[in-house]
Parts: sequence; C-alpha cells; structure tokens
Amino acid sequence: MHNQDALSIYKSDAGANEILRRYREALRTWPVSADHIHTPTRQGETFVIASGPEHAPPVVLLHGSGTNTAMWRSDVTAWSRHFRVYAIDLIGEPGLSAPSRPPLASDAYVLWLDEVLDALGITSTAIVGISLGGWMALDYATRRPGRVTRLALLCPGGVGRTRSAWLLKAVLLRPFGRRGMRRSARSVAGLDRQRDESILDDLVLTFTQFRPRRAQLPRFSDDALRRLTQPMLVTLGERDALFDSSDTARRVRRCVPHAAVRLLPGVGHSIFGQTDSILAFLRAPRG
Repeated sequence: MHNQDALSIYKSDAGANEILRRYREALRTWPVSADHIHTPTRQGETFVIASGPEHAPPVVLLHGSGTNTAMWRSDVTAWSRHFRVYAIDLIGEPGLSAPSRPPLASDAYVLWLDEVLDALGITSTAIVGISLGGWMALDYATRRPGRVTRLALLCPGGVGRTRSAWLLKAVLLRPFGRRGMRRSARSVAGLDRQRDESILDDLVLTFTQFRPRRAQLPRFSDDALRRLTQPMLVTLGERDALFDSSDTARRVRRCVPHAAVRLLPGVGHSIFGQTDSILAFLRAPRG
C-alpha cells in the first residue's frame, strides 16, 4: 500500500499491510457464503460484504472506529438466515474502503451512505450500528427517516457525554511498551476475560499502527432524536470508557420514549453476545 491518503490513516506502510493482511484472512474464512462488492462513491471506493438470500429483507451493518466488517463474524450466520446482510466498511477506517475522512459535522456521511445504498439497490433498510457506526446510523436516520425501517444500536456515539479520561490513560501507558498498550486497549474496550485475547491482539495492532479519528463525534440535539419514529433498540455497557452510558440511556428514554434501552451491568465499550437479542428485535412485528 503506497497510496499517500491511505498512509495518512496508518502510521506506517508495514502496519497498514499487516492490518489488511489479517483482515483479508478474516474475509477468507467468513462463516457463510458471501459476495464481495466494491462500489464507487464521491468519497472513493466502498467495500461491502453481502450474505444471506438475495431477496430477503435488507439489514445494513455499520462497524465501530478502528475496526472493519470482521467484527460481525460471530453475528452474520444467524442474521443471514433471515436477512440479506450488508456489512459495510466505513470510509476512513482500517478496512477496504477509501481512507477518506470528511468532517463529521457535515452531510458528507449521509450523502456517502445514500450512494452506497443506491448502488446496492436498497430503498429502505434496518441498520445495526456500533459506536462510530451507531453515530452514523443515527445521523442517517435523523436525516433520511424514510430510508431506515428500524435501528439496533450498540454503545452509539453522539448521544451521551463523551469521556476523555481513557485518552489520558492511553498516553500515560504508552511508555510501558506492548504491555502498557495491552492494558490501555483492554481498559478502553472493557475486555477482561481470557476469551477476548485474540480481539485484544487485533486492538493492540490497531492502536500501534492505525491513526484513529481525533475529532469528537457531534452530539445529536433533542429535536434530532425526537425525529426517530422507527422501532429502536439501544444496548449499552454500564462501564463504557468512551461514552457516558447513563447519559445516553437518559436522553434516549426522554427523546425517543418508544425505544427499548438495555444497560448491561459490568460491561464496557465492547459489547458481545447480542446476536440473538438483535435478531429477535429485527424480526419482531412492527407496532
């Protein structure tokens, strides 16, 4: 990878190559048969992996910052039995989409997603979004209400207060090398258990080789949130180090009273094991 723009989101050519090598390996071992789609947009090429029956109702997946569609591997088997599942690599993140990062406080991401959905032939869809992807899902649903049939959000940004203490911790631990980096990544993500070791390895690689966005996610106004009329499920980790989950829950309950809000005790920013609860929400009859 020698593209200067791409290099700007990575710290080195070698780091970019290693992150993308691991990602391509994850795509090779995708648990269900899938189509790989590369679609042009005004922000550059966007990569989408599509699984499930072609004529099933669509579900769009938007991953978080510092990751890519590989984060949905444990969900896609169950979801693609009932839906045509489109996992999109967000632009400006360590996947196969363009490294473009237009300003978050603009309509750029809505226009980009318009183009992606149009290219996929999707007029309206359910969206599942996590963290930055949750922010993008909300941004899209508040501006394009007719195109979003329901929203399942995991620790979405832009609703509750953003915490910055973890950034300080990451900087303080940096002198302690790989062990410090693992501690930092573990605390940000809320990973404690042994089973999360491979996820932690990927996080450490990302922390050391990828440049995450520095800009704070724009916060949605009460008026914007009140425009959300579609069925909505919001799942939050009580110990989220990035966003104030209690504040998120409070604002959603006040502004979107029909939304189902789940605050998971003892859980951090990385929320696992929600495959079945999200599937039940996606399949529930409307109303």
